[in-house]
Formats: sequence, C-alpha cells, structure tokens
Amino acid sequence: MGCLFGGLLTEAGQEVRLLDVWPEHVKALNENGLSILREGDERIIRVRASTDPAEIRETDLALIFVKHSQTGEAARTAVRLLGDTGYILTLQNGMGNAEIIAETAGRKRVICGTTAQGAMLLGPGCIQHSGIGKTIIGMWEQKRQPIVDQVAGAFSAAKIETSGVDDIRPVIWSKLFANVGINAITALCNIRNGQLLDLEPTRQLVVTVVTEAMAVAGALQVVVTDDALDNVFTIAEATASNRSSMGQDVDAHRLTEIDAINGYIVRRAEELGIEVPVNQSLTRLIKTLQVHY
Repeated sequence: MGCLFGGLLTEAGQEVRLLDVWPEHVKALNENGLSILREGDERIIRVRASTDPAEIRETDLALIFVKHSQTGEAARTAVRLLGDTGYILTLQNGMGNAEIIAETAGRKRVICGTTAQGAMLLGPGCIQHSGIGKTIIGMWEQKRQPIVDQVAGAFSAAKIETSGVDDIRPVIWSKLFANVGINAITALCNIRNGQLLDLEPTRQLVVTVVTEAMAVAGALQVVVTDDALDNVFTIAEATASNRSSMGQDVDAHRLTEIDAINGYIVRRAEELGIEVPVNQSLTRLIKTLQVHY
C-alpha cells in the first residue's frame, strides 16, 4: 500500500521518498522502478526509496503503512523526519494506531483515515493494484484543519479519490467492520476477498461477525449507518482479486494484526459485557495458526 500511494503521488508530480526495511525491495525499486500491475496491464514508475531515514530530508507529511505491531517504531521515525510543522497520516487497518502515533507525535499532528484501495506485494519492486475505492481522512483529536483538504487535493490529483470529513471516528469504525468481516475469514480459508461472496455459508459467517462488531460499536455510542453491513460486501466485491492483508501475512508466516481487528472487538465486548463468540473464535484460530507456522 505504501508503494501504491507513493508511486501514484510520484507519478502526479509530488516529491516522495519511500522508506522500507527490506533491502532487496528498496534495491529493486531504485534500480528498476516500481512495477504496478492492474487488470493485466503493467506500468513502471520511477521512485526513490531508502532503508535509511537519515537519507530523507524534512518532510511535510509522513504517511504510515506498517503493521499494527510496528506502529510505535514507525511513529518515532516519522517524528524525526517531520520537523516542526509536518503531519503524520495513518491509513492502517484496525484500531489503536492513531493513539500510538499521537503518544509520540502529539494529538494535533495526527491525521487518520481509511482507504478502499487494495494492493498486494508480488515481489521486490512489484505490486498488484487490486482494488480502487474512496479514501477518507480527518484530524484525529481536533477540529478540521486546512491540511486535511490540502492532502485530499494532492491525493485526488494523483487519482486517489480522497475527501476530508469533520469527524473521522465513524469512518474508522466503518472500515473496521470491513476488516472484521474480511480479513480473518479469508486468511483462515485461504481465499481471496471476492470468494467470500461465492457461498451462502461464507456470507452468513461474514454477516454474523460484522453484526457482533456493530453491536459493540452501538454500545460505545458510535454512529453505525444502515448500510454498514452492505458496505462490507461492497468492499469485498470491489477488491475481489485481492488477498487480504491478513491473508498475505499468513501466507508469508508473519505476525498478523488480529489484535487490532477482531481481537479489538473481543476486548471492547468484554469491557461492555457483550457476547461476541464468532469474533472470539476467529481471534483464537488466527492466534493458534500464527504460533504454529
């Protein structure tokens, strides 16, 4: 996802540097450019990438696209790159990332949001752009600032359709519903997002797990829209060819973000005295799987 956004922004004329810890990936990006595959077509975008933050000069915006467990370290790196006036934007999956970033950067410098763009890493320097959808951003802990509309404008000019909102929290929860309904099931069943729609038993599993999450949100007085459940299936269809991020983690034998997604629902449900048995089962299954890679 970092490559996707960085590549499209570079193509649109923005000055972008990609920062990653994988040397082979960075080497491929610098030597061969970023290869983006989309519906059978390939295009190459010349990008600049590095493994060393010291090579990057002061930046206006640090966009974080790391796993939940790596958020704290990424936030500390981002703060060193921002100078006195820059902002951090997180479009990560799950809950809790904005809070972690705010602890390091300060609440007034954090922008967060969601994106329905989908991408898969195919190898060093090569990604698949597997889904196109809206990106929505807003300030985390204060009223809307001009930076929100500036970022939205820059993203939209790069063909990343983006809009700003005054209150981002209901939007974050809406994306959480999608992650709850898609990620663990696709990871455990070894399927792509669109295959959630193929069988009625699978669809019913999605309905049950998302309905549980909606009940938790309602108990927390989060505004849940009438089309929240339908939106999960819309996202699954829009990213049909995509292997979910949790599915990719399982495939690569990496630690997943289950604690920030279904596990987050389980923890909040326990605090509220609400039963969420399917979310609990999915969380336990993923935790069991990743321990036994």
